[in-house]
Amino acid sequence: MSTTTTTASAPASMNDREREELIRANMPLVGHLVRDMLGRVPAHVNRDDLTSAGLAALVTAARGFDPERGIPFHRFAATRIRGALLDELRGLDWASRSVRSRARQADTARQHLTATLGRTPTPQELAEYLGVPVSEINSTADDVQRAVVLSLQGFTTGSADDMVTESTMGPEEMLLHRERIGYLHNAIEALPERLRIVITRYFLKEEPMSVIAAELGVTESRISQLRAEALTLLKDGLNTHLDPEQVQAAGRPDGCVNRRRATYFAQIASKGNLNSRLAHTNHHGLPTNLAA
Repeated sequence: MSTTTTTASAPASMNDREREELIRANMPLVGHLVRDMLGRVPAHVNRDDLTSAGLAALVTAARGFDPERGIPFHRFAATRIRGALLDELRGLDWASRSVRSRARQADTARQHLTATLGRTPTPQELAEYLGVPVSEINSTADDVQRAVVLSLQGFTTGSADDMVTESTMGPEEMLLHRERIGYLHNAIEALPERLRIVITRYFLKEEPMSVIAAELGVTESRISQLRAEALTLLKDGLNTHLDPEQVQAAGRPDGCVNRRRATYFAQIASKGNLNSRLAHTNHHGLPTNLAA
């Protein structure tokens, strides 16, 4: 059994020395979560800033930890550390105005070409339409997908550690939290096959992009494009059912792009009902396959 897991069985009434030992034993957890986050954001994000925020969250978690809740400390702390890292990133506002502007231009051009060609344009076609190098298209797409990842992580959770909830969450909040998780499962299931494969293997199975590209017989830049496209669909699909005001039309209201999106949104709803969505978690908000 690892040191991190062993510390979770500490007595309910811990003194300052015991809490300090708990913090020291779980400091590697901060490093792990920071490394994971750095792989999803631009290179200029400062590791030290994230580490500092993560360590502060670890200390706060140790002070508020109650072993009698039945939640291992490393899971309890991971939730708060991830939240602190996301807050730190949002505060940095790393997506500059120029990046946001290029992303909007690329999105508008992609929608126009999709409607014209009847399919998603290749990076080369998009670059030629905008008059920029393909490398700039790929770079912008990477920044956009990272922003969407942060948005999705702030909206709901995708890993077992993230799904550990606050003990102070009320019954209504817990029900909504569990329903969101269920909708996320349905939204992933309803994705077109290639997009579903990319999301499942990259985010859930944590496979390298190069491996996924080789398996699908495409380039890594194509996988990056598919990943960004899937994340946008997921966010809009979830918001369609949970926060419709956040959804913006893509292209003409009666165009083929919006028709395909509407079909996808409808498929999300058809994948389950309230009971089946809640079945993904128990009444504590933990995944049912890990809750036993």
